[in-house]
Formats: sequence, C-alpha cells, structure tokens
Amino acid sequence: MTPPLISLEEHYYSKAIFDSLGDRFQGTLHCVPGLVDQLIHVGDKRLTSMDNSNVSLQIVSHAFTPGGPSAVNCEKGNDELAAAIAASTYPSRFAAFAVLPVGDPVGAALELGRCVSELGFVGALIDNHANGKHFDSAAYDHLWAKACELDVPIYLHPTLPSDRMAESYHGDFPIPVALSLGGPGWGWHGDVGLHVLKLFAAGVFDRFPKLKIIIGHMGEMLPFMLERCHEMSTAFAGGWGPRQRPLPQVWDENIWITTSGVWGLAPLKCILENTRVEHIMYSVDYPFTSNEKGRKWFEQLEQSGLLTAEQLEMVAHGNAEKLLRVQLPSPESK
Repeated sequence: MTPPLISLEEHYYSKAIFDSLGDRFQGTLHCVPGLVDQLIHVGDKRLTSMDNSNVSLQIVSHAFTPGGPSAVNCEKGNDELAAAIAASTYPSRFAAFAVLPVGDPVGAALELGRCVSELGFVGALIDNHANGKHFDSAAYDHLWAKACELDVPIYLHPTLPSDRMAESYHGDFPIPVALSLGGPGWGWHGDVGLHVLKLFAAGVFDRFPKLKIIIGHMGEMLPFMLERCHEMSTAFAGGWGPRQRPLPQVWDENIWITTSGVWGLAPLKCILENTRVEHIMYSVDYPFTSNEKGRKWFEQLEQSGLLTAEQLEMVAHGNAEKLLRVQLPSPESK
C-alpha cells in the first residue's frame, strides 16, 4: 500500500505576484488550458487532486517569477498565500515556502525572517538567479545567515534564462524549441546544478556549514556528474580552492533533492549510488505536471524493489517531516 505522501515543489501564484509577471509571460501560462486556474487557487480542486493521488500534505510555493519580484510584491504575495491556506477547507493539509526578492539579498533575508516568524512558513523557494546573477557573492551571506539562524531550508528552483543566458540555446530550429531547450527541456536544470557548484566553489558552505539547500528534478543533473565534479574540484588545474570539506561531504550534509517532475526510475538508480536516502524527498511540480503521474511513479518505485519498506516511508514523507519539522495531517483532514 502506498504510504501517505508529502510533496514539496507545488506551485501557486498570488494576485500580487501574478499581476507583476507582465502580459507576455501571463499569455504563455494561459496557453496551457486550465493551468492558470490551478495556479491561482489553494482550494477544493487542489485538495481533490491531492486526495486522488495520496498526497496528504502539500508545501505550496510561488512558481518562478522571471526577472525577480520586488520586495513589496513578495510581502503581499506571501500574505496572500498565508491567507489562502488559512481560508482553505483543511488548512492542515498545506504548509508554505516564502517567495523572496532575490535581487536584494538584505531584503530577501528580512522577508524570510518575517515569513518564518510571523506566518509560520517552513523555508523559502526562490528563483535560481536574478537577471542572470547567481547568489555566490558575499552579498548573499545575509540570506544564508538568516536561513541558518532560522534553521530552515532554501529551495533553489529553476527559472527562465535571462536574455544573455538564452542566446546559447538558439539554433537552426523554431523559437519555441530554443525556449524549451533553455528552460524545462534542459537548460534551467543544468543552471541550478551549476549554481550549487558555484556556491561550493565560492566557499558558501564553508562559511555556513549548517546551510540546507533543496534542489528538485532528481538533483538537477548533479548526481550523474558528482564524481567527476569532485575530481575536478580537487585535482584539475589546482582545483577549486582550499575548501574545508570536499564536495561529496557537502552533498551528503547540505543538499537535499526531490523527485519533482521526473517520472523514471533510471535517474533514481543513479542517485542511490551517491546520495543518502535520508536526503531524497518525493515531490510532484504541480500543476506543471500532475499528482496522478507522481502517484503512478511512486507505485512503480514500490514495485521495483529499489527501496526497502522503511526507505519508501522516508522518501514519501519521513525525510520531509524531519527537514521541515512538519507532521502528516490527521486522517480526519481528508
């Protein structure tokens, strides 16, 4: 029997954030029938989808915000999300990650503190870059320090490439193909993986050894390349500097990964070779993919024999409960 599931990469748009996206991006979202309606509501339709796929608790977060949201819109958006959860039929079925003004490290730290302390959020899910800028500079120590102080994770989530970044994905094919290659078809996953490596190379995990980073989509390509990256970081051309801990140790201690939106067992087989099962968590990426696809994938995982019954419980909900300090809701909440 499939255990109850906690899913961590499940999306929403508040009015404040959605209105700030601009007509072009809003139009892109509207091209997918029903997508916007699913994104802007935390209510019975979402709960029904969860119930039909054994999702007991959903950690809700704003979807990607190309260009980065302002501090004012983040505050409004987080307040809207908290209110939407409180007004839902079963508030205990939801928790929340904050959206942050990632272009402003100090403002991001302040908003993270407010959301955790005042709204009860369990961390933040943030865009992977701010107009092409990753967060490896010392300016972002404000954000990492606040996350460590609060003992909450930061989920690095893909976002569309900046105009400069997007240039390398164009080729002898239609523009929509380039958009896919730069986004969910390839590019934005590799960019999250690159970001994690840059944080390591810049000494962020040396300065903040207790920092907790979550990445989705089966580890954003890093598990497959982890051993080679480790070798390059220690040997080739002098390595990546004198780090206090090697990359595999940082991977073991500071990085958690989710299964979001990757419905195959082959990636997980690779992951289990170099990643602690205690750091693997189920996720869906709703509504960009469906809870039903996630449930079917988990059933395949159960039948595969890759994990013991105890490990299946850990991936399904136990690891998320421990990391986020949340609990499965009571059966009466369904």
